[in-house]
Amino acid sequence: MIKYCWSVFTAVFFAALSFGQAEDSLQRQQEILEGEQFIATVNASLQEFYKEWANSENYDSIVAALGYDEGHVPEFDDSIYCLRLAEMNEMSPFHYACNPTVLSTLKYFTKNRRRFTSITLGRSKLYFDMYEEKLSNHNMPLELKYLSVIESGLRPQVKSRVGATGLWQFMYRTGKKYGLEENSYIDERMDPEKATEAACLYLKRLYNAYDDWNMALAAYNAGPGNVNKAIRRSGGKTTYWEIRPYLPRETQAYVPNFIAMSYMMTYHVEHNIIPAEAKVYDFELDTVCLSQGVHMNIIDSLTSWSMEDIQFVNPIYKTSYIPKTSPKQCINIPVNKVNEWIAMEDSIYALDSAIYNLPVEEELAKLKESTEDYHKVRSGENLWIIARNNGTTVARLKQLNPGINYDRLKIGQRIRIR
Repeated sequence: MIKYCWSVFTAVFFAALSFGQAEDSLQRQQEILEGEQFIATVNASLQEFYKEWANSENYDSIVAALGYDEGHVPEFDDSIYCLRLAEMNEMSPFHYACNPTVLSTLKYFTKNRRRFTSITLGRSKLYFDMYEEKLSNHNMPLELKYLSVIESGLRPQVKSRVGATGLWQFMYRTGKKYGLEENSYIDERMDPEKATEAACLYLKRLYNAYDDWNMALAAYNAGPGNVNKAIRRSGGKTTYWEIRPYLPRETQAYVPNFIAMSYMMTYHVEHNIIPAEAKVYDFELDTVCLSQGVHMNIIDSLTSWSMEDIQFVNPIYKTSYIPKTSPKQCINIPVNKVNEWIAMEDSIYALDSAIYNLPVEEELAKLKESTEDYHKVRSGENLWIIARNNGTTVARLKQLNPGINYDRLKIGQRIRIR
């Protein structure tokens, strides 16, 4: 009887314990859920505030006050352009000259670079705050942010015909001198923050050399060597406008283009140019650090974050693979994707490993299979000899290698035999 009562007591006790543990677990889950909901509410509120602040200028009302119709292209007297450039001069250490060359360039921009201005104004929402922070840290003019507009149109992955790359269009050697590394997967010239830091260091060095921002810009475009040659050819002149006729043709247009673009970005509303919608604002991004390499298509397949959007906010990667690094590789991610990333991170790594990290034996087998399928032509061989030595026929080799010449095989040429 005592034994029976003890058994009943034990069963009731553990049942109560299990019930209590389940109740505690449910309570913890409820607390976690409430915490996530609270964080989501805070994030949503902050994002809304930041977006309202970023779009605080009411362009519609300004355009209406100016009396512009849609598509109207305003024109102004030269004196108005000069007055506005003088106002810009008052707030900047740059010398925004108002001469026939600048006026001609400026008028071209106001008519022919309108769409470009609108698009880059939209793109600027992702980069300009970061630019200004770094320029301020280096005690440099904030107007230098407009140089990146001239260089790249604010496209971090753009590459020129001569190989200059990124927002600030660094050549490989110059980028390397200023700490921008490149390997098979990463090109730091396309990293907005690292490239901007490098541009600040380079521009500061050029300014210290010439003690003039227009000269520093000319040297940024043409290289100090070409600027020094122009100084010698001009008879020792040391200002941009004095040495301009002796500079390369592209550099002769470079500073006028910079002045015109600075003007456009400052007075775009007066010219009836409205910023394009920003694809991403800088405050919409956070970072997560990876514990191993991962392919972007795997992230795409397991989350609502598309590969196109991953690449857009992480332009540093040359391919769709994000390599493992030490210290850990950190990537930009939209704030509203962070919780989803945390929930799916282990699954992302597991699926990536399952698909891309084949066992060593399997890799070796694939390698062996691929090498056995081909024959490297040696001296004195023709199709008949290759067919005989590999247990096949000339007809089969011709079928596997369309367009192959029976007699004119090259030493080292790979012939498919299976």
